Amino acid sequence: MPSEILFVHVEGKVDIAEVPLPELITEAEVYGALEKAGLLTGTDLLIFIDEAEECLSKESHGQAEGAKHGARVHVSRCRRLEVTVHFLNQTIERSFPPGTRVRTVKAWAANEFHVSHKDAAEHVLQICHSKERPVSDTPLHSLLHDCGCSICFDFVPEKRVEGHSCR
Repeated sequence: MPSEILFVHVEGKVDIAEVPLPELITEAEVYGALEKAGLLTGTDLLIFIDEAEECLSKESHGQAEGAKHGARVHVSRCRRLEVTVHFLNQTIERSFPPGTRVRTVKAWAANEFHVSHKDAAEHVLQICHSKERPVSDTPLHSLLHDCGCSICFDFVPEKRVEGHSCR
């Protein structure tokens, strides 16, 4: 009887699927369960749990680390995503696993650009050439809109409305 519910986000799909699994499950069994649920539509798709650096193995009979109740599972065709971040006249690049959240990239960028915690709190990541500012909990692979495995952000100030008192 299933006792664990995993939240599965498939690259290119908006909806998040809930997949029930037994408590102790192998990596290969996770692949099988997602195939049975109709979530693996291609042979080149990889499965990552939360922000794990490595994908699960289709052949592994070892326990799927992190496959616990409430875990986020990411199905992506990209093993790594190439991330570029621009800030003022500087550019940095690094690869991340598909399940990495926007907040992790923002923290890395703030550190690399030597932005203080106070100033970083007043900045957001905005997708290059757009006005789209994904929320901090968004996994990177959900932002891919084409067939590539890269994404570009601008590290920009978050606009705030400063009020004044009427006298």
